Amino acid sequence: MIINAKDLELSYDNKKSIIQGGNFIVNEKDFVFIGGASGSGKSTLLKSLYAKILPTNGKLIVDTNNINRLSSKKLRSLRKDIGIIFQDYKLIKEWTIEENIMLPLKINGYAKNICKDQANKLLAHVKLAHAKGAYPDQLSGGEQQRLAVARALAHNPSIILADEPTGNLDEFSADVIWGLLKGANTQLGITVIVVTHKIPKNFGINFRKLSLENGKIYESF
Repeated sequence: MIINAKDLELSYDNKKSIIQGGNFIVNEKDFVFIGGASGSGKSTLLKSLYAKILPTNGKLIVDTNNINRLSSKKLRSLRKDIGIIFQDYKLIKEWTIEENIMLPLKINGYAKNICKDQANKLLAHVKLAHAKGAYPDQLSGGEQQRLAVARALAHNPSIILADEPTGNLDEFSADVIWGLLKGANTQLGITVIVVTHKIPKNFGINFRKLSLENGKIYESF
């Protein structure tokens, strides 16, 4: 297993618990959707997986790390193994799209030539090589999210966490993003966990679904 939650309790802004007694396991190479009504705690749960929000109770193990007992060094190590995709992209507007992809590689200490080579490979992979010198604001929403996927893949993570990655996109652009995430899972063996309000029809690969309702987490079939 790569994630194990037992009696997990999470709150937002130190207010009333939004998740109470959550229990679930995510195995290596799983593709998992997290669903639930607005305000049910989907994004809060996702943030707990990279220690942006810490459990108020219970146990959460991610990639052998107990989230509540992470030193600063261990936290940095954990986050190096995770790629994150946001609904609003979180790109650095003042940097070229190549430089945006290079960011996690630079943080992880890779040499400049390796950073550039990996960025160029990923730009080709997400079909943005023609726009190498462009800035994020010069791209469409779909292109910006493709760039965000490339950035999440740059440092070869074992886990990708995506928060409503297609929420702002048209149907065609959303299909492209789903294709990239499916490829990351089936071809690269990356565990993918996606918060979404709508699972695509005829998804084409095996997946699991965790649902949040009334503070509980349960698996839907």
